[in-house]
Amino acid sequence: MTRRLHITIGTRPDRTDLDDRLGALDAGEDVDPQPSRLSIESLATFGRIFRPTNLTLLEAIVEHEPESIRELARLVDRHPPEVTENVHELADYGLLELEDNGRAKRPVVWYDEFEFSGDVGLRGLESGST
Repeated sequence: MTRRLHITIGTRPDRTDLDDRLGALDAGEDVDPQPSRLSIESLATFGRIFRPTNLTLLEAIVEHEPESIRELARLVDRHPPEVTENVHELADYGLLELEDNGRAKRPVVWYDEFEFSGDVGLRGLESGST
């Protein structure tokens, strides 16, 4: 079963089912194959979350399954405090989860695919900061 996160842009944030679905996946429960949904309020926020440095982190997590944020920082050749900040931002949006691994936190990506949609006109372009 493919685990897909459907991300919409330009709508109010709605993460209502995300935590429940992540918890069910973590517990090994069967989850409805309908994609989880994440709504991102603006194009500017979308750009910040999916900037190249964050995409590199997501790819490294999926490919290497690091045991800690510090190990992830070594994999991408970046300073651990910067990686920690980016990882927490990704976790806040539900794009990854941080599992306890002894004293460390292990970043885990639960989704096989991200699916994007949204209607972003010129108005979405001018709404800058969040």
